[in-house]
Amino acid sequence: MTRWVLHVDLDQFQAAVEIRRNPDLAGVPLIVGGNGDPAEPRKVVTCASYPARAFGIHAGMPLRTAARKCPQATFVPLDTDAYDEVSAQVMDVLREFGHPVEVWGWDEAYIGADLDDDPVAFAQRIREVVAAETGLTCSVGISDNKQRAKVATGFGKPGRTTGPPGVFVLTDENWMAVMGDRGVDALWGVGPKTTKKLAGMGITTVADLASTDATVLTAAFGPTTGLWILLLAKGGGDTDVSAQPWVPRSRSHVVTFPRDLDDIDEMRSAVIDLARRTLADIVEQGRVAARVAVTVRTKTFFTRTKIRKMPAPTTDAAVITSTALDLLAEFDVDRPVRLLGVRLELTPPEGGY
Repeated sequence: MTRWVLHVDLDQFQAAVEIRRNPDLAGVPLIVGGNGDPAEPRKVVTCASYPARAFGIHAGMPLRTAARKCPQATFVPLDTDAYDEVSAQVMDVLREFGHPVEVWGWDEAYIGADLDDDPVAFAQRIREVVAAETGLTCSVGISDNKQRAKVATGFGKPGRTTGPPGVFVLTDENWMAVMGDRGVDALWGVGPKTTKKLAGMGITTVADLASTDATVLTAAFGPTTGLWILLLAKGGGDTDVSAQPWVPRSRSHVVTFPRDLDDIDEMRSAVIDLARRTLADIVEQGRVAARVAVTVRTKTFFTRTKIRKMPAPTTDAAVITSTALDLLAEFDVDRPVRLLGVRLELTPPEGGY
């Protein structure tokens, strides 16, 4: 038997959930985000259906910009409760295959499977069962580690014209043929800053990075990051798929204001509200806070976070809100504020993470 790692990624997830409960939305440019009002200030696209993406609309784009690009689009509000429910249904379907399932979010999970038959056939079976039981489609990337399987999924997404629909395999045999000429940002985990720094070193493609001497990368990025990005370029990555439920290490709430705030009392009131809402979340989960963090983003998008460890782990609202307010006071707020956030870092649950 051969050990395979399969990355299952639901296609246009939030949009697909909206289409499932309102089939009239199928085939139209559909945009999910905010309260569903494209005129709502400072709200962004959470998910765009494939017809909407054809107009250049993508997640993170302001709703107003999306409306200008595609005036005929249908906008619907974000419904997190619905997405939680459907996601749980899909993950239960995946677990029924009898292999470890590691959930990575609403719309994606890894399956670690020891198979004595074709992994492509298994992936197709996953797609068929998910579609039959939930009405949703998914793409599956196949490899021997998580990072390479994640990259493979992108080649299995709708719109690809070759190979089995919705499935792609990346192994040592085809890794460099598929990835070698692509930019280093095609590697999962290599972001814009790392890409820019590598470009400054004359390293622009995956093949360039894979052939770079390890000492050069460790000198530039440090021993951990340098060796990790070299491993990614060579097609390596994590092989362990754990079925243990993910336990959050923190909880947070943020708010982007309809108008910039320049009144400190309004900022304090917002921080108190955010702290109380976040505290309510962790109390409901039976967790305890050890640190408080406050994030401030100004109208110029300058963003900073300050964090403080409390004298002892607590769920005392007075202690947590006063700590959050003390952190806010440490900021030199000389520009109007567009966003505030409060994060509570939690003590490990019994047995640890």
